[in-house]
Amino acid sequence: MVNTGFTFSRIPPVHFGAGKLAVLPKVASSFGTEALLITGATSLKAAGRMAHVEEGLRQAGIRFHSLVIDAEPSTDFIDGTCARLRDRGFQVVIGIGGGSVIDGAKAISAMLPHSNSVLDHLEDVGRNVAHSGVKIPYIAVPTTSGTGGEMTKNAVMSMVGPEGYKKSLRHDNLIPDAVIVDPELMVSCPPHITAACGMDAFTQLLEPYLSPIASPLTDALAFSGLERIRDNLVPACTDRGGDLEVRAGMAYASMLSGVALANAGLGIVHGLASPIGGFFPIPHGVVCGTLVASATESNIAALRKRGGDIQAGGNPGALAKYAKVGILFGGAAGKGEAWNCDYLVETLRAWTAILELPRLGAYGIRASDLDRIVEGASNRHNPVKLDRRELGELLSRRL
Repeated sequence: MVNTGFTFSRIPPVHFGAGKLAVLPKVASSFGTEALLITGATSLKAAGRMAHVEEGLRQAGIRFHSLVIDAEPSTDFIDGTCARLRDRGFQVVIGIGGGSVIDGAKAISAMLPHSNSVLDHLEDVGRNVAHSGVKIPYIAVPTTSGTGGEMTKNAVMSMVGPEGYKKSLRHDNLIPDAVIVDPELMVSCPPHITAACGMDAFTQLLEPYLSPIASPLTDALAFSGLERIRDNLVPACTDRGGDLEVRAGMAYASMLSGVALANAGLGIVHGLASPIGGFFPIPHGVVCGTLVASATESNIAALRKRGGDIQAGGNPGALAKYAKVGILFGGAAGKGEAWNCDYLVETLRAWTAILELPRLGAYGIRASDLDRIVEGASNRHNPVKLDRRELGELLSRRL
């Protein structure tokens, strides 16, 4: 069942395609001549593009200060960076890197004009003060195909530990002012990072597609992204990582995943990824990649058990949608809904093995940790409400 009435968030101007990094100086100069350039520790250098970016900005008359983000951004990092750089008069923030850079730069652009802590604005853990939306203009340039954060209005902050969290700073105005997606920047991304990021993008397409608040528009976008995942995920992580067409397919899928999640929400994989990523030092993409097959199995089993009854917490159209994805990924329409749902689960299990996604136990997660993970999990926008036992079994299969 798909909502026939819906709202849809705006998306930023997008420059997509091989070689599009060349437009960065022109785009940046439209905002001013004083820039904060935020990059990852290695991605631009690995792609051989750091000097090219810097020279392009200089030739455009843009002065810039460089900053490196080499880990998922914390509230302390954002606060300290903004306190140190607040008076530098930046007119534009440029973030070039993976998901941590895209989110961290987004948060810095949002907090540079303000003297308070970003923690004040984080959902559920701060003071729940709404951000004003006043920010420094922000240009997002992803170098991985995963989070889709270049298309969204939220920036995820992390604190890892016993009281840890992963929470969002969020405002409609935090959507980037321009996005440059150049698959040439992704060719040098190592296979294990490509795999984790790619499975994150896949999850961010599948979960909105199955969401109870999905619309015909989000379904179309999610399904288009899933087609690219089908054709390009495994090749990008194995023998065709240097193929620009493959990288472009993954970049397109990742970009659409950001649009889909922003408008249809996310399911139980991301509901579990939040407490897991807060309690343990595990990359977000790894959590999504290692759990999505198990979560799909649990969702399908629960939907069957509940008969798709909305009053019991089910989505009556969800099994048909799972089957449609199964057919997309190589199933057989003539074999029926149940067979194609099972085929999808087996396909995702095979991907998990082929891509060598680590189990949760590799990051120190034990059976004794599952109760507190489940306690912190959100079932929001999942196609069926899973109970504590079902969540525990979902996690146990990936210990």
